[in-house]
Amino acid sequence: MNVLVIHGPNLNLLGTREPESYGKQTLAEVDARIARDAESLGISVRSVQHNSEGAIIEELQRDAGAADGIIINPGAFTHYAYALRDAIAAIGAPTIEVHLTNTQAREPFRAHSVVAPVCRGTIAGFGAESYCLALRALATLLRT
Repeated sequence: MNVLVIHGPNLNLLGTREPESYGKQTLAEVDARIARDAESLGISVRSVQHNSEGAIIEELQRDAGAADGIIINPGAFTHYAYALRDAIAAIGAPTIEVHLTNTQAREPFRAHSVVAPVCRGTIAGFGAESYCLALRALATLLRT
């Protein structure tokens, strides 16, 4: 089972960017935790981070045949990136949208996701644990 994890814009700044909202863990620490959980679940995981929507779309298209499932934190692209939404829909792999913070409890513009309708589900508000919860959900989904 192969899972692609995509971290969107500004997530490369984890650990220093608004730690009161996003926590103190770095992206490398988050990826290490995802890798540990994936190994315990018998899943091969590849994590990438991109700050541009085009690079994320290219990543999705490049991995379309290799990934059994996708976990994506689209960051701010969540709210307006229709091309990203269309790429996820076109690929058809089960996708889980992830957010470190509870987007529903933040600024009003963060409450709407254009990506959510083409994802199996959304997990938000649990910090880095959101990724691990998504990984476990995806493993269950792919095994059934």
